[in-house]
Amino acid sequence: MQTEVAEDVEAIVWDGPTIAAMPVFNEEETIGSVVLSSLPHVDTVLCVDDGSSDSSSRIARKLGAEVYHHRANRGYGGALKTIFRTAQERRSQALIILDSDGQHEPSDIPNLLAPILSGEADVVIGSRFVEGGGAESMPAYRALGIKVITAASNLSSDLNIKDTQSGFRAFGPKALERLNFEHDGMESCLEILNACDDLQLKVKEVPTKIRYDVPKGSRYTALSHGFTVFSFALISLSQKKPLLFFGIPGISLLATGAAIGMRALNEIETITDGTVSLSVGPGLTAAWLGMLGISLCFASLVLHGARRLMRRLLVEEFGLD
Repeated sequence: MQTEVAEDVEAIVWDGPTIAAMPVFNEEETIGSVVLSSLPHVDTVLCVDDGSSDSSSRIARKLGAEVYHHRANRGYGGALKTIFRTAQERRSQALIILDSDGQHEPSDIPNLLAPILSGEADVVIGSRFVEGGGAESMPAYRALGIKVITAASNLSSDLNIKDTQSGFRAFGPKALERLNFEHDGMESCLEILNACDDLQLKVKEVPTKIRYDVPKGSRYTALSHGFTVFSFALISLSQKKPLLFFGIPGISLLATGAAIGMRALNEIETITDGTVSLSVGPGLTAAWLGMLGISLCFASLVLHGARRLMRRLLVEEFGLD
């Protein structure tokens, strides 16, 4: 037991450099200003060139950044894995992630660092949607998409983050040691937050402003990004809260089917010769909706039971939660 405590204390008290790191993919127009603006606030600026075909790496290195190269494009999450691994190897006391396209204000780095260095938080998010934050020239459709993704993500966790899509984040030693994520795409931003919830890491949001009037070198469009991340949010919700994800639609379909069935029964007509006339269409619709609703409700109960059983086994057999 004493060994475990000692290891935990060692993991929290890392005295390595503060690192500002950014994935880079064809950002030669903006990378120089981002590197120069970040250098005064940290010990090291790290750029992970994720298969760029332009001069991004050369510019970043010439201006004082350390550059890691990926021979091929691995995606946003793939670049983050290299960044996290480097910060772990150097036992960094704080890691700041920001975009290389100039959207984030490097002058806000101290605001993200403060809660990490004081021990107030394990993860800090630069948020557009808390008091004092904002997004210049943010398209309305993008704001709506972020709100929808954030709502879906918050349903599957207890973090209640207002800006789950912000890529401007800081991580302390505890988070660096314990966080693990698998996806290489943009969905890794939500995967990290889900891991923070599971590991009960302290997450804090601080205000920041994000610009949308900057050149975009990324190959990801807002539509493909939004679809990928929203799909991941729904999958996470279905796994973590099956009663909510399957149960509510199931009950709704069952109630709708019952309403249609009752209406069809009320419209039964008696013909003059004593036979009964019933519209087949509404009856079949009611039956199908009812069966689908019952199936979803049953699935929600089975998955909820399986999840509870798995958690119980993890706690009792392996001491994990």
